[in-house]
Amino acid sequence: MTTPAFQRISIETAQTLLHEKTCTLADIRDGQSFAMGHVPGAAHLDGNTVEEFMRNASRDQPLIIYCYHGNSSQSAAQYFAEQGFSEVYSVDGGFEAWRQHLG
Repeated sequence: MTTPAFQRISIETAQTLLHEKTCTLADIRDGQSFAMGHVPGAAHLDGNTVEEFMRNASRDQPLIIYCYHGNSSQSAAQYFAEQGFSEVYSVDGGFEAWRQHLG
């Protein structure tokens, strides 16, 4: 089994990265969930937007991905790492944990 090319990080680590570096934050939940609430500054990625994102995103900039609970974002993070993004992170706990952490 190969080691994943992404790192799993906590919400606290994600927030630190966002404050210390210029990062891309991506939300891979469905459009309705994204519309109901998301982390400020997050890009919504789905089947309709991922190609444009791939064309325009900086592969040298850290990419932080979150989903509902931190499971789907791991697959997405692996995909983006395989597409040449140099620094990819999956947020453990996803949006639900992030929302609870901020609340």
